[in-house]
Amino acid sequence: MASFTIYHNPRCSKSRQTLQILNDNGVEVEILEYLKTPPSKAQLKKVLKALGMKPQDIMRKKEAEYKESGLDNQDLNIDSQLDLMIAYPKVIERPIVIKDDKAVIGRPPENVLELIK
Repeated sequence: MASFTIYHNPRCSKSRQTLQILNDNGVEVEILEYLKTPPSKAQLKKVLKALGMKPQDIMRKKEAEYKESGLDNQDLNIDSQLDLMIAYPKVIERPIVIKDDKAVIGRPPENVLELIK
């Protein structure tokens, strides 16, 4: 089983760079292409806990789907935000790399080095 997991979008340069850093460091990585297979609510909760963040902290607010989906509504509760993130995975920031109970967002890609140490 891989010790690292990456929520990856192969079309994103930062995601590709982050994956390359992991590969260059000989890390075994489970690649989750979250646009093809969106994470479950439980997976998103685990990611948020590992990051120490709230749903709004890992949303791409400039994506058209952010406003179109209603995610910009500040009155949404956390469960509703998570449901919409699953329905519109493009709004999830990427890449996110998880190791055990810690995670980082690969922006910049070098952030992943914190998990490799």
